[in-house]
Amino acid sequence: MILPAGYSDDARTLWDVATALNRAAAAVSPRAAALPPLLFFTDPDRTPRPWETAARLPAGSAVIYRAFGAPDAVETGRKLRETTTKAGVRLLIGLDADLAQAVSADGLHLPERATSRAPAMRAARPDWLLTAAWHGGATTTEGLDALILSPLFAAGGASATKPPLGTEDFNVRAARAALPVYALGGIDAVNASRIIGACGLAGVDAIQAAFGEPPKLRT
Repeated sequence: MILPAGYSDDARTLWDVATALNRAAAAVSPRAAALPPLLFFTDPDRTPRPWETAARLPAGSAVIYRAFGAPDAVETGRKLRETTTKAGVRLLIGLDADLAQAVSADGLHLPERATSRAPAMRAARPDWLLTAAWHGGATTTEGLDALILSPLFAAGGASATKPPLGTEDFNVRAARAALPVYALGGIDAVNASRIIGACGLAGVDAIQAAFGEPPKLRT
């Protein structure tokens, strides 16, 4: 998909790189072809109104809603579900399978500590897209569709204290993985073109900055 007129240069760069990575990954592993090229991770502090960004994502992207026990999680989840359905964007819920069921999400994203839950979740919901966080060490991959490896570059949020992998280390780990691997952490329109070996891009701040504003109409 080519973005229509009005999107920022940063949005175009991120989408072009993400889709190019996805195509390259699909040529090696056909299972990657069914994966969204771009993942927008929500964060309670950094993305207080995630549905606004979700509404402007390209069709075929995905949102990973991380509620972290928020009291309005169901309300926000339903708002995201309505928005993503209209936009042709998939919705995954972080960790909380009950919330995912409640809002009719398309899948679940697991933290690395919870990857052992994937086989049971796959058996219960074979239709769900299941992803998991990964930081490069030994991890369980059974039942999962993809891993999200971070931090690639210096990142904010919970990854701010973790040393970045860098592109070379990322490529080595991704090549050895049993599943398609997304790149996450400090990715922006400037450094995205340096990434190879990923099946797509994931992010918080850069995606919100690039897609958080309505496309500008040319006059």
